[in-house]
Amino acid sequence: SLRKELVEIHPTSASLKGVLEKLRKNAVRLKEDSFAYAKDKWDESHATPDFKVGDLVLVSTTNLNNIKGCKKLKDSFAGAFVLNALHGENAVEVELSEELSNKHPTLPVSLIKPYESSDSETFPLRNKDPQVMPPIQSSGIKKITKVLKERKMRTNKVRE
Repeated sequence: SLRKELVEIHPTSASLKGVLEKLRKNAVRLKEDSFAYAKDKWDESHATPDFKVGDLVLVSTTNLNNIKGCKKLKDSFAGAFVLNALHGENAVEVELSEELSNKHPTLPVSLIKPYESSDSETFPLRNKDPQVMPPIQSSGIKKITKVLKERKMRTNKVRE
């Protein structure tokens, strides 16, 4: 008598529930397979960096906006800088030059690559770093010896 009062479920609804449950289980399995595949590919292509304190490294210039010159022509890496400390596997602390002193010295490993010194026997024509000449001592007072051109200002005043 109690069964007659309950609403009967149509047979197609019961089979639809079974189909939806199979689809849900399949989606969970595919998601787990996708994560496992991505992890395998990452582990296959990713090498942990083997930097040591005191190594010379190059720093990527992608985020360095204060390097002078045309952005299109600037080098992709600047350096060589001394590696001061390791902060886990993914970050390093670098001793930056005066030009980059306003930047934070802790950088991710993805922006660092090891410095390889130039071998003069293998690359005889490679340019070496230019020698920096010390500034010449002068008295500090400069004299104008000759005016090369006169230029008229908009207010018709002559400027020498």
